Amino acid sequence: MPDNKRPTCFIDTNIWLYAFIEGDNSAKSATARALIQETEPMLSTQVINEVCVNLLRRANFTEEHVRRIIESFYEKYPVVELNRSILLTASQLRQQYSLSFWDSTIVASALSVRAPILYSEDMQHELTVEGHLQVLNPFAQR
Repeated sequence: MPDNKRPTCFIDTNIWLYAFIEGDNSAKSATARALIQETEPMLSTQVINEVCVNLLRRANFTEEHVRRIIESFYEKYPVVELNRSILLTASQLRQQYSLSFWDSTIVASALSVRAPILYSEDMQHELTVEGHLQVLNPFAQR
């Protein structure tokens, strides 16, 4: 549950991946880790799926490690389960904002829990959706 001392936000897949995999971009990894620590993040089952497949492919994580990460996500953060309403909202958002299929389901998930901010590297920085969700690229800000 949000602790009111840290801002609530929704965090997209690439931000989590930078937090887990330092790779060639230590600055982005540090920013991602700080963002997760400084906020009350939320995410969706889609984000968990995308994180896991990328950790398996790109970082050679073991299935045991992936299971621990999945457990950790559910223990630490609110997880939005995709449902009919979110998928229908995503379809509407694709038409209205010209979002990709995957981006629209992330945005619809964030809207479903009334997140005020969606941190994403892949979407239009400072886009405001439905009058109250702002998409921010944390790497553009710092």
